[in-house]
Amino acid sequence: MTLEDEVRAVSAAWDEALIGNDAPRVASFMTDDWVYVGPNGATPKADIIGWIASGRLIHHSMAVVGTDRVVRAGGAVLVTARKASSGAWDGVPYTADEWISEVYVRTDGCWRCALSQKTGVAGDPSRP
Repeated sequence: MTLEDEVRAVSAAWDEALIGNDAPRVASFMTDDWVYVGPNGATPKADIIGWIASGRLIHHSMAVVGTDRVVRAGGAVLVTARKASSGAWDGVPYTADEWISEVYVRTDGCWRCALSQKTGVAGDPSRP
């Protein structure tokens, strides 16, 4: 298995943990200083894990759409993919179609995500 395939497998397992809404397992895929960057700015790991643990944030589905891009950058691995997901926020159902970029680093012998950034898909995804 290539290093890129290892990280793809970790990313897929993390998606499974999210769909299972298992806050401790979700947290195990993140570095301690992991951050999510979205339209409202940066959100720390503690907030996301707290929302999952409380049931405020629930994931029902998550799937890669098309082909992902996984490349090495020094000691890190960068993953870029289009993902479709569904769930609920404060009891209100949602669906999302997003581009996600993640930075994975090797810590304590495991690949963990240090940063996740999401951007909603707009218009024709085949055009820049």
